[in-house]
Amino acid sequence: MNAVLPDVSLTDDAPFMTPLQWVGMQDIDLPITLTEPGYRRSLHACADAQVDLPAAHIKGIHMSRLYRLLDGLGEDALTPERIQQVLLAMIDSHRDCNSSSARIGLSFNLLVRRAALVSEALAGWKSYPVRLNAQLVQGRFSLRAEVVVEYSSTCPCSAALARQLVERRFLDDFPGDQPLNREEMASWLRRNATLATPHSQRSEARVSVGLEATDPSLALLALIDTIEAAVATPVQTAVKRADEQAFAALNGANLMFVEDAARRIQDALQAHFRAPRTQVKHLESLHPHDAVAWAE
Repeated sequence: MNAVLPDVSLTDDAPFMTPLQWVGMQDIDLPITLTEPGYRRSLHACADAQVDLPAAHIKGIHMSRLYRLLDGLGEDALTPERIQQVLLAMIDSHRDCNSSSARIGLSFNLLVRRAALVSEALAGWKSYPVRLNAQLVQGRFSLRAEVVVEYSSTCPCSAALARQLVERRFLDDFPGDQPLNREEMASWLRRNATLATPHSQRSEARVSVGLEATDPSLALLALIDTIEAAVATPVQTAVKRADEQAFAALNGANLMFVEDAARRIQDALQAHFRAPRTQVKHLESLHPHDAVAWAE
């Protein structure tokens, strides 16, 4: 004979009659499958899942029901529609708690193979942190996808100051109006072009965009590619000297303040993505603090 196991969440009342906005779990490990143009991979994700608890007398929700629903999330390709379906099921599983809202957060790293700038058949892996925040509140679905992209930024002001020092050394070394030939100039540049160098640093763009349930995919790779094309100086993986030289040339051609980077990215996103939000951070090599900018 099987004994009936007690369930105090059903039999006991809450000691304090207070409705709760969100109740659930965080940091649940689970696999997901991401499929979109140019990308298909199974990934490890950490999930958060909560429902509202408006019924003040109910002691607790059914955590195991939420867990089982999330456990099935990785069986199919992750799409906005699939996420909405799980949110609807979460609410339906808690009708006895009078729940009408649910939310899911998913964090994972998108692993992408990137080719070197110029060296043929040379490539390496780059990881992009991703965060999906979805909620269904009073029947209204919302979903935002956030990605983090690293790039290099070289300070325009520092570059101008460095150029001035090189110019001064040139005028000191070649006073008057004596003629110069190309070989003399090339030799001088090899010795003095790096008399002063502008400061540059690894930088970070944290960008989020809105998605609709009807969108066929999350379009994460397209979002990342758009950001990297906008800044033009994404960090590299596998490189040879020729690639490092090409990267130096990209940095020289794309000097940018943090304000420039934020504007570049936001402008590129507005044409192709819904409600973009951009935050950029330059991890200054000149200062012990960071430079930041936001755009919405």
